Order: sequence, then C-alpha cells, then structure tokens
Amino acid sequence: MTGLVLQARLDSSRLSRKALLPLGSQPMIVRVMEALRQVRSELYILACPQDCVATFAPLAQEAGFLLCAGSKEDVLSRYCDAIRLYKLDRIIRATGDNPFVFADAADLINAEALALGADYAGYSALPYGAGVESVAAEALLCAEREVVLKSDREHVCPYLYRHPQHFLVHRPLAPVCWRAPHLRITVDTAEDYTQAQKLYAALPEEPQQRYRGECIIKVLELLPS
Repeated sequence: MTGLVLQARLDSSRLSRKALLPLGSQPMIVRVMEALRQVRSELYILACPQDCVATFAPLAQEAGFLLCAGSKEDVLSRYCDAIRLYKLDRIIRATGDNPFVFADAADLINAEALALGADYAGYSALPYGAGVESVAAEALLCAEREVVLKSDREHVCPYLYRHPQHFLVHRPLAPVCWRAPHLRITVDTAEDYTQAQKLYAALPEEPQQRYRGECIIKVLELLPS
C-alpha cells in the first residue's frame, strides 16, 4: 500500500508557526494538504510531533488526512512510525513548507519509482519546493536501523541517496516542462510567505489546475518582483 506522508510541525526558527499562517482563507498547512490530495495515493497521512496533535487533528480530518504522531526531532522515526502503523509498502514524502507541490510531477516520479522498483526516487531541477520523494518503506526502515548522524534523522532521505551501492536510487532531471531550478516556491521566510500569498491569489481557483506544474511556473514568472 502506498501512503502519502506529510511531515509538519508548528515551531520554526525563521517563520514562527508558519503552518497556521493564512493562505487565502485557510491556514497554510491546509493548502499543503489540498495540493497533496491531487497526488494519487491510497492513504494520506499527516505525521507531526506529539505537541502538535491538538492543533493539527481537526485540520487533517477536514482535509481527508489521517494522523500519525511521533518524535519532533527524529523525523525519520516519525515516517517509520507511519509505515508501521498503516502497514505501508511505499511512501510519497512531502513537507509542510511547500503549498505549491506539482501534483502531476509527483504522480510521474512515483510511477517511475514503482516501474523501476526504486528504493528512492526524486526529480532534480524542479523549482525549490515543488517536488516530493517516492521511497520504498523497507529502505526507510533499513535507514532507521543503520543511520547514526543526527542530520540523517532530521532530513530523512539523504542516507539512501548517499549509499547507491546499497539502494536503487533514481534521481533524473525533471521533464523540461517542469525544469526551473532558479525558481523558489517553498515557504521558509517572511519574504517567501509574501510571495506565496501573491502566487496563491494569482493561480486558478480549480485545484486540478492550481497544482499543475506548468501552470504554477507560468503564473510565478508573471508575478511582479
């Protein structure tokens, strides 16, 4: 079974409680989940620290996401908790910083991963904040047993793609229509949030159009700087 697992928390050193900042008429985390619901998956799961459950639980339920609570700092273990709880074979990994995920690119990279039997798959050269990663559950469980670096537990997947001798890694360039590495659509700073508000307001209202890569790139490039 494939589960789309979204990691999110409330505390952020650069932009406090950014998950709850409004984007349109909803908190940003709701917009992230709205985007990710456009990605094909059997389950949709919000993986958060224990201290965020009370805040996130009603938002996740409204967005059609299940909830899995785990460690705040050991994000790798949080993913593995979701794998064990929901008996997942593969995860599509997403993060709460990214309200403009390319849903069509996510579907394609996951399909490529499944066709290849890849332990890890992710496009390079997408706009920063546009992509997801497709990861075999057993590869993440293996990483959980073996990693020693704190950074590998915080960032989840580097251990896999740093060890291609042990894991089947697929990291192709994104298709040309989505290739725009000079663009940034993540939300990490106040400046990012200001741009996200402008981009959200300028995109089509229909979710099936709003979260398509070519549409997002086109609208973003037309925004005034």
